[in-house]
Amino acid sequence: MTHSPRSISRFADIAALYAEETAEPTDRFAAAFTETVGEFRIDRAEDSTDAGMPDPLEAERATELLITTLFDVLRDTRLESIADRLAWGIVHSFHKVASQLDGEADRAAQQVNGLIRSADGSEVATTELEQAQTLCQSLDEARDAVACMRDHAAQMYHAETGRPWSAPRATLVSGKRTASVIAATDFLAARRQRRIEEHAPQGPIVIFSGGQQWEDHQLLWDRLDAIHARIPAMVLATTAQNKGCDAIAAAWAARSGVKLVAFTLDARLGKRAGFARNERLLALRPVEALVCEGSGLQSHLARMVREKRVPAHFFRLSDQRTASAVA
Repeated sequence: MTHSPRSISRFADIAALYAEETAEPTDRFAAAFTETVGEFRIDRAEDSTDAGMPDPLEAERATELLITTLFDVLRDTRLESIADRLAWGIVHSFHKVASQLDGEADRAAQQVNGLIRSADGSEVATTELEQAQTLCQSLDEARDAVACMRDHAAQMYHAETGRPWSAPRATLVSGKRTASVIAATDFLAARRQRRIEEHAPQGPIVIFSGGQQWEDHQLLWDRLDAIHARIPAMVLATTAQNKGCDAIAAAWAARSGVKLVAFTLDARLGKRAGFARNERLLALRPVEALVCEGSGLQSHLARMVREKRVPAHFFRLSDQRTASAVA
């Protein structure tokens, strides 16, 4: 018996077809798309809703399709060379919205804090506090869902291009609070702890820096693999350049599931910005360092690493095994 082809006329039909072929969404989508608040509202001017979250599996597959379909459509055409730029923009749109929601949640949390301090026990004050807390928690919930989609889109971008997606100037983090918060004070405390975990990840710090001209990625990956084998909980801190050694390290971190902290330059410091960044890296009290030959900034960092007696690995341009890497 033969079956006629299924008719697909809407994007939702495509997501449904994918859903039928996969049993369960990944754990992170299942967690990120779980309701954490009964009434949901992310704008003070709009009415609250009790509608559920999107289906996590459909959200996961739809996010995947946004990236992979783009590459499929443009492959072997004259627009193939710009597919990666278009895909980067798609991931960045998720990142931009997640950042906006994060900022709105911060402002809502500040309002909750102010209402706690001024609470007089009246019914009006209690209602206002409950509404502010609902808004804050709703924004957190929305932000986590969008950040989850962003992270998955970034993975698809990496799979298609071989390069990790990175934001222009931002920390790429996501998380999900697992317990509902009842008391407003407990809610704010939990939120502060979440911030600590996201922006100051716990674990031994390994610092990494190198020049923008580097070809032998396997040499660096092998050494990072060896360090990771000895320090499984390591956090990698880099000097955040978008090509050369730092890009190779970022790709390794993405492949290995290692948290990466990117230290960008503080433009306000002018010519001293690079040296100040090196000082910030050493202030992390790293347990190990990997420095590749590059500019005077790498030489400065290497001297500081030696002075602080941090166990270190140093690579020169001539150490590369790729013949074309050495000019």
